[in-house]
Amino acid sequence: MAILERHDAGAVAHLTLNSPANLNALSDAMLAGLGHTFAALETDTAIRVIVISGAGKAFCAGHDLRELSEKRQAADGGAAALRDLFDRCARVMQAIARLPQPVIAQVHGIATAAGCQLVASCDLAIAANDTRFGVNGVDVGLFCSTPMVALSRNIPRKQAFEMLTTGGFITAHRAAELGLINRAVPGETLAAETRALAETVAAKLGSAVTIGKRAFYEQLEMPLAQAYAHTGAAMVQNMAHPDTAEGIAAFLQKRPPRRVQ
Repeated sequence: MAILERHDAGAVAHLTLNSPANLNALSDAMLAGLGHTFAALETDTAIRVIVISGAGKAFCAGHDLRELSEKRQAADGGAAALRDLFDRCARVMQAIARLPQPVIAQVHGIATAAGCQLVASCDLAIAANDTRFGVNGVDVGLFCSTPMVALSRNIPRKQAFEMLTTGGFITAHRAAELGLINRAVPGETLAAETRALAETVAAKLGSAVTIGKRAFYEQLEMPLAQAYAHTGAAMVQNMAHPDTAEGIAAFLQKRPPRRVQ
């Protein structure tokens, strides 16, 4: 049984973190699975949306503490192995923003430490009402420094710092209020709500969403004037695409668009 399962339904790829015994921890094997799968999806033009969920009773509990402890047994105290792990994890998280497809986290149970980082790194997120979110590494003496990169770019800094320094958990409703997730829904409708969002996004012109997603993340790092110049160029690129010409023509002619690609 694969540690990361992929199932495609039309234009939506469903990825399931499949290691329930350790609450789908981001082990070496899980990170490798995500990295390889993201690399394959990056060039898969048939897929327009990606959904990530977790098997068992939790979405993801972060890094595997047993693996971390084992790495510390090296002669250098684990410095090289641990740096390699955190670098690999960072590459996986950053790959999400670089994927041409929007990525939706379907969250239940708990999302803690690097698991919370994974939610924050996804483009969209829907969670069951009873989900809890935390960056609680501080409780075992390990400040969640890498998870805070994504977290602090999703929610206000004082709320992020409180979570990081207290180890306290927040509810799904609070996570929605802060902007960590898009919304909280009843657990029994979580899959259906996520599927509806995925299908809505997948129905849009893929070229427009791909261009728009790339411009979205790029402009966030720019000063205002540069951001407007950059996104203006993105709109020119978007307008030049055959799909866009067909989409506008169909709207003006009051007919369904024909797929150009």
